[in-house]
Amino acid sequence: MPKTRLILSSFEAGQESIAPNARWRGFSDRVMGGVSDATFVRATVDGRDCMRLSGRVTRDSGGGFIQMALDLASRGGQFDGSAYAGVEFLVHGNGEDYNCHVRTADCGWYDQSYRATFRAEPRWQRVRIPWTGFTPNDLTMPLNPAKIQRLALLGWMRDFTADIALAEVALFS
Repeated sequence: MPKTRLILSSFEAGQESIAPNARWRGFSDRVMGGVSDATFVRATVDGRDCMRLSGRVTRDSGGGFIQMALDLASRGGQFDGSAYAGVEFLVHGNGEDYNCHVRTADCGWYDQSYRATFRAEPRWQRVRIPWTGFTPNDLTMPLNPAKIQRLALLGWMRDFTADIALAEVALFS
């Protein structure tokens, strides 16, 4: 019987799991000359252990993002998520809209990705995004979940204060 969920990363006390060869990173548009501020830390939010991304997102100086990214494959590799219907996040936010970006082996340029927007309410909630719910950005082919390299949550392209916590990321059937 196939699994209905595959946990890629969980920050629950005593059971942090992560896919092999995967790693978390947090960064902002400052890597490209922007001026958004980001803090990416381990935290406890409303009783759950998590990773928390917070900061000021601004379009000043050509920027406009902060992000926490889960690299699922080493450089040039890919992670096969094709047995699943999409990605699920257990998040707690501040009532703002956030983006999920998926990069695959088909993405070459830094701005190429598959994107979906969701609202992160000020409570813990599960957000499910099917692979078909992602829109290609600067790509002509649809998302191929057999070629995933990175999943990322972003405060994206508008001036606002971002504050989003992530307790778990999984693939769902």
